[in-house]
Amino acid sequence: MPASRPVAVAVGYYRFTDIFFEWHQALPNPQTVGPLKATIAYDALVHPDHPLRKAGVDGIELYIGTFPNGEARLLFSSAQIEYIRYWIHAVGLAEELIPLPGGDWLIQKNDMLSCSPAVYNDPAVLKKAIKTIDKNNKRLKGSEPLLTSRRLGFERVRTYWASKAGTWIAIDIEAWDRDHTVLTEFGWSLIRWEKGEEISEAGHLTVEEHRSYYNTFVAHNREHYSFGESEEVDKKTFKKRIRDLIGENRSKGPLFLVFHDANQDVKYLRSSAIEAPITNLTYILPDTTPNDGLYVVDTADMFAALEGESGGNKRGLERICRHLQIPVDYLHNAGNDAYVRLVSRLR
Repeated sequence: MPASRPVAVAVGYYRFTDIFFEWHQALPNPQTVGPLKATIAYDALVHPDHPLRKAGVDGIELYIGTFPNGEARLLFSSAQIEYIRYWIHAVGLAEELIPLPGGDWLIQKNDMLSCSPAVYNDPAVLKKAIKTIDKNNKRLKGSEPLLTSRRLGFERVRTYWASKAGTWIAIDIEAWDRDHTVLTEFGWSLIRWEKGEEISEAGHLTVEEHRSYYNTFVAHNREHYSFGESEEVDKKTFKKRIRDLIGENRSKGPLFLVFHDANQDVKYLRSSAIEAPITNLTYILPDTTPNDGLYVVDTADMFAALEGESGGNKRGLERICRHLQIPVDYLHNAGNDAYVRLVSRLR
């Protein structure tokens, strides 16, 4: 292994399929083809000793980008590609640095509507994700792609729910508005089924050590949980309770995590404050009701499908509640927000 790792800044992204299937074909030196293909093979990428494995991340962290036409792509960051070149050369598998992919392959972040991390630790799950993305993209051809993509997602979610599949947990995490590493609240609302009977639970946790942190720019409603009693716990217990909630329910079958505009809450779940067991979390919903796996359901996208929104506009949670006539006070309380997210999914 190399003694030190170069500093690389992600300035863009490359399609996984371009890197996996095309990059080695463009290499001028045939002797570098084998090392490159071995380094980016499915089994190699998810191995704990792979050079792209980040400390504390249980798998290879890739990215899923969604484009204005509604298509999604699995991506490497340009920093990852730069490091693969460096690593292959540094460990003596190539005498010179492998040339970078062509500049026309590079995707800028502003070319996409969204770009979210996705972690994989199983080669079969990684392969399935690529196939599912490709299948979904093909269905968008000849239509209004973004709206079609949203409506496909909406219909799949409705099918899963009607079949009483898995466990559904709406989640909201609140942080201090002056420093988003200071987590102050966690709220959840859960529904699952046993022998066809619906089982539900909900809760609201606040962090004892962060009791004195009050928001300046965002509404502060930590003390106004409307659906039960809040629990104040220390940071260690806060972390364990969230990890256990997700881990225990994940073992029971497919787990659908319901968010409203998921990116920030997923970042919080992956942060050192929580380190939730969400490896192999995917934003791509399968054609048929799954038997296992961990999936994102985003109420912002679901409502955009319901409204027929074909652009980048997404409604805020409060506006959705008004439209669906969901009565709730004190939004920006994590427990209340989680509750109305799940109720909005039911409506």
